[in-house]
Amino acid sequence: LVNNLNDGMSLGIFPVFFAAFGLGVERIGILKAVYPATWGILQVATGPLSDRWGRKGLIVAGMWVQAAGLLLTALTRHFEYWFIGSLLLGVGTAMVYPSLIAAVSDASHPTWRARSLSVYRFWRDLGYAIGALFAGIIADILGMSWAIAIIAALTFWSGALVALLMRERSHASGDRL
Repeated sequence: LVNNLNDGMSLGIFPVFFAAFGLGVERIGILKAVYPATWGILQVATGPLSDRWGRKGLIVAGMWVQAAGLLLTALTRHFEYWFIGSLLLGVGTAMVYPSLIAAVSDASHPTWRARSLSVYRFWRDLGYAIGALFAGIIADILGMSWAIAIIAALTFWSGALVALLMRERSHASGDRL
């Protein structure tokens, strides 16, 4: 949910945030395209990496990389930094996205795997709407920078929870750790 919370927030807040600092449509489009392009390209590599390295490390590190990208965006006022923030958001999402779905699959017995993945997808995709609404409410009350920074904090906290609570499962041999 938190991973897609970032996406929902970025869809609603980023264009308005960047425009408020004088960016034109072309540069806003570049910043908005960098994130999904980076994510889409890199997840081709990070998915198989999660089979070799494990899911937990990529999920935790990916959430923290996303948080860093969001915080950089919230705290700076220049295109170049926002570009790096968008790259970090894409790198972090590429680390998290395929690893999360693989982790759910790892934890699911084949007889109920389809159901567990559908429940996971429901909660994951609910993050789009929650992210847009939550960020919009925060932006109305505290401002757009605060909305981005608070979502960054939630993202970091989510990674910390995974670091503390997730049990890594062995996927290579099928054994449970």
